[in-house]
Amino acid sequence: MVYNLALRVFEEFVAPQFSEEGVREFRNHIDPHIILRRSQSNHFILIATTEKEIAGMIEIRNVGHVTLFFVDGEFQCEGIGRELLKKALEICRRGDPEITTVTVNSAPNAVEIYERLGFRRAGPERCVDHIRSVPMVLDLFDTNLNRPSAE
Repeated sequence: MVYNLALRVFEEFVAPQFSEEGVREFRNHIDPHIILRRSQSNHFILIATTEKEIAGMIEIRNVGHVTLFFVDGEFQCEGIGRELLKKALEICRRGDPEITTVTVNSAPNAVEIYERLGFRRAGPERCVDHIRSVPMVLDLFDTNLNRPSAE
């Protein structure tokens, strides 16, 4: 289940950097009913699976903003995130052939990962609703997604 993966990876890698309020706010954001509601409107979700479990997931809003993006710790550095993002971008381009950029509000500890995927910082770290993030943007005409993975 997407919720279990997102919560597990968040708790392990991101939550230690957040306040109690930020952790609570994030848990509300990934509530299964809320994810389902979003997926029935202007969001889509892709998952990567093994034979037994979900290894990674990405959620995109309005064919241009990464809302959630997690790869299970056991499967990190295997190119799963890169492939999920590539497939998500294909869907974004089909949904909006004129799309030129994709944005994300990265957790501070994930900035380097997004930079390896071709994103660049679009502003300083901020805190909105107790959630710490760094705004980032991916220029679809200057992406390194097709280069060999260093994940």
